[in-house]
Amino acid sequence: MAKKTIADIADKDIKGKKFFVRCDFNVPLDDKQTITSDKRIVASLPTVKYLLERGAKVILASHLGRPKGEVKKEFSLAPVQKRLTELLGKPVKLTADCVGPEVQKAVAAMKDGDVLLLENLRFHKEEEKNDPKFAKELAALADIYVSDAFGTVHRAHASTEGIAHDLPAYAGFLIEKELKFLGGALADPKHPFVAIIGGAKISGKLEVLKNLLDKVDTLIVGGGMAYTFFKARGVDVGNSLVEPELIPEAKEILKAAIDKEVPFLLPLDHVVADKFAEDAQTQVVPRTTIPEGWQGMDIGPETVIKFSNAIKDAKTIIWNGPMGVFEMDKFAKGTIAIAKAVAEATANGAISIIGGGDSATAVKKAGLADKMTFISTGGGASLEFLEGKVLPGIAVLQDR
Repeated sequence: MAKKTIADIADKDIKGKKFFVRCDFNVPLDDKQTITSDKRIVASLPTVKYLLERGAKVILASHLGRPKGEVKKEFSLAPVQKRLTELLGKPVKLTADCVGPEVQKAVAAMKDGDVLLLENLRFHKEEEKNDPKFAKELAALADIYVSDAFGTVHRAHASTEGIAHDLPAYAGFLIEKELKFLGGALADPKHPFVAIIGGAKISGKLEVLKNLLDKVDTLIVGGGMAYTFFKARGVDVGNSLVEPELIPEAKEILKAAIDKEVPFLLPLDHVVADKFAEDAQTQVVPRTTIPEGWQGMDIGPETVIKFSNAIKDAKTIIWNGPMGVFEMDKFAKGTIAIAKAVAEATANGAISIIGGGDSATAVKKAGLADKMTFISTGGGASLEFLEGKVLPGIAVLQDR
């Protein structure tokens, strides 16, 4: 799945050209419209600076929040414009819209090395509908399209897929990195290859599990999703989260693991609670003895040892989903312990890939983000990538 990147464009073909760069500036804001984490903006800088240094006219576009096709001030990209100006050390103009005469006028006035930020794409309902007319309006602003928002490439929107039908389409450096690590892990992993899959439900991860069973040497399953597998084995799980309608599929996956001779590791013990709350009564119980009315909230100490031993000698590790209700400190120990095990394996030469979303948050909470090889910027996109799906925003980019 090698895609052409902006590094494949000759410098002479960059200077003076207008580049439409789709970024992911969907940053968290507090109630005063202050950005609480600028990581996504910082992640876009290598691509933006590369183009600016070569004299391109750079038009940046993104969504922010879910304005649902309406102009809502609280979803304006004004805070992003302010932070970009600071990070780039040069003025970044924000247009009042992302299409229309005023935008066209602002683009026409750009000089080489200028940068322009378009207002929130999702102020137009046509963006998420991938409306061809709207996509053509966006495309008309530029000479070349650059995709650098991995978190959105699993959606066929006007700015992620439609626009690429009207412009030469290249990957930015952030997308290149995602494809290198996620793609490399699936296509040509170093063995032993261990996947750790957690999170609350198996409904969003069935296809991931099926796809990984054909690739990994060991599959570790923790978090709330483990209890549907226990139920599939006929084990009583008390009040733990179970998706009854998926028990037949869970049985199929367990059988497939046996048939393919892939160790499928489930927790040996659990931290259980009498209610879903930080102040709950807790106890550690073996895997088969969750008391009636209690629910699993985290993996127990024996499980931590078992899972850590499986991770220890791995050469490729993919982790998607926490081992428990890590948002509550009381039930974050298992997830933090696994993060430490992955960090130690990484220090010993393993390639560790954290699949965005809650996993990325958990690793950061553990203070181990800088100990991992790569943290994906796309929760949903990385999941669909792990399922083996074709991502529409990647498929439209030029092949190398």
